[in-house]
This record gives sequence, structure tokens and C-alpha cells, in this order.
Amino acid sequence: MKALIYEGVEAVALHQVPTPVATAGDVLIKVAACGLCGSDMHAYLGHDARRPAPLILGHEVAGIVVRGDMDGRRVTVNPLVTCGACEACLSGRTNLCAERQIISMPPRQGGFAEWLTMPAQNLVTVPDHISLPVASLVEPLACGWHGVRLAAETLGRNLATGCKGLRAAVLGGGAIGVGAALALHAWGVRDITVVEPNAMRRSVLKDHLSDMTVVSSADDVSDVDIVLDAVGFAATRATACAIARPGGVIIHIGLGEDTGGVDVRRLTLQEIRFIGTYTYTDGDFEATADALFAGRLGDCSWIETRGLADGAKAFADLRAGKVAAPKIVLIP
Repeated sequence: MKALIYEGVEAVALHQVPTPVATAGDVLIKVAACGLCGSDMHAYLGHDARRPAPLILGHEVAGIVVRGDMDGRRVTVNPLVTCGACEACLSGRTNLCAERQIISMPPRQGGFAEWLTMPAQNLVTVPDHISLPVASLVEPLACGWHGVRLAAETLGRNLATGCKGLRAAVLGGGAIGVGAALALHAWGVRDITVVEPNAMRRSVLKDHLSDMTVVSSADDVSDVDIVLDAVGFAATRATACAIARPGGVIIHIGLGEDTGGVDVRRLTLQEIRFIGTYTYTDGDFEATADALFAGRLGDCSWIETRGLADGAKAFADLRAGKVAAPKIVLIP
């Protein structure tokens, strides 16, 4: 099969590699779409030791099952493979399983390829009215959904009662930030500011997030109940600490850099909760899929699709800041 291989720092190329074979409990999937994630970019730049070259990257996958009881089924893939038996799994916090694996990290190859094998329990059926490129967005959207749920629960809210009356700011207008903004809206927040410094991307966001405020900086943002940092640099953490209201919540999803920016004194004196969040639980993944399929997260027309053969240029364009769309989805 054809696969886009990460070969080293800022080097990816299309190669022919053996097609994977489904073993017991797994199914074979013909990949129809795979999104290019910020974590793929971290690997591409040599910043992620968990993803050593050579490796097939990509974990935001949708496709069609081939053969077996699920033959022909259109699916989106939960890329987190967990043990199902530890305390974290049994308590519903599957994303914290000590044995967790994710495709695009050894020993599991990723989805920038024509074929992929996954456990059957990791698949969610996609209805016919949803395109598979849009279905591949369930994974990044679930990251935002999970973070918003944690923030809501911390503030004493839930999906049934909603989050009406709260103010929120999202730092970063990539797919994770957009997903968080859409999740906030689905949870009832109506005062949402998205901060995105890239002018091209900001223009796209203004078209697709017309009922939200999209700005280039957070200079005029203050006293918000929920701040979601989808970037994770020292500068964005400093901004988050500065604009959260006393008693507010900061949800930190971004993994831009490891240290710096946290104003511990203000967090302490103002009882601002700072929550690091990683991926999503199985329940959050399924809830995100349900919301997307029901139209509660918009039409997701803000994606850009490119062929897998153009994957190297897609990485290079993202590196150069030449991509306006919040998400590039590669099509094998």
C-alpha cells in the first residue's frame, strides 16, 4: 500500500509499504480520510520523542471496513487503544489508561496510508449523510468536547443544565481550538472569543464562527469564566492566567512547549483552577460523534482536503504558516 512516512526532521515522503493484516479482534479499514494534527507537526519538527522516524503518522481517521461482519460499514476511528481492565478504564477515564496506545506512535502505525487495522470496539458507525472527511474530525473535536466537559463540571454545570451565562475564550484557531469553541456553543455558552494571530486563518474563522468574536490578540479580553488554551506555549499560558476571572477555569490542551507562562501566584490568590487535559474518554468520543452527526457542531466546511500524495507539501505549508483552513485532511 501507499503510505506517507515520517523520515526525520521536516521530512515526509510517500512510499510503498506492506499492507497491514488484521489479527484477532481487529478489522481492516480502507482509509478514506485522515486529518493532519498539531501532534503530527510536533513530530515533523522533531519535537516529539514518542514518535521516532521512520513512522506512519496520522490518527484522525475515517474509512470503510473491509471483510468480516462489519464489511462495508462507514466508520470513524477512536485511535486510543486501552486495556479495558485497569482502574482508569473501569472508572470511565479510558484516556488515562497506563497501557494506552495510540495509532501514529509505536507500536501502532498511523492513518496516513491506504489501509489501517483497529480493534472493532474503537469504531463508531458514520451515518450516510456525513462525509468521511468530516467524520475524521470526530477525533480532534472530541479533544475540545472533553475539555469543555471538564470545565463545565468544575463550575458545577452539566450538559443537561448547560452553560448559559458563562463567558469563554479560546486561544488558538486550529482544529482543536475551533472544536472547543463549537463544543462551548453546543453546551450553551454564547459569549465566546477565539484568539487567532494568523490573519489568513482569522478570516476563515470569521466566516465559519459568525456568532462568535474572532480577534488577533487577547488584549481586550478579561474576566472570563473558561479559558481554553489550544496552543500551549508559555505566552498563551500567561495570557490564560491573566484573563481568567477569580474562581474561573483554565483548560490546557495545547502541547506547544513544556514550561513557562503559569502565574502560580494569581492562580493561588484567585482560586483559578488549571486543568491539563489529554484527548478524551470513550464516552466523550461517542458524545462528540453524536453531536457532529446531529449537526450540533456545524457543517464543518472549514476543512481543506488534499491528496495523500501531496502530504509533504501540506506539512511544509503548515510549517510556513501558509494554510488558512483550521484543518487539512489528507485523502489516500
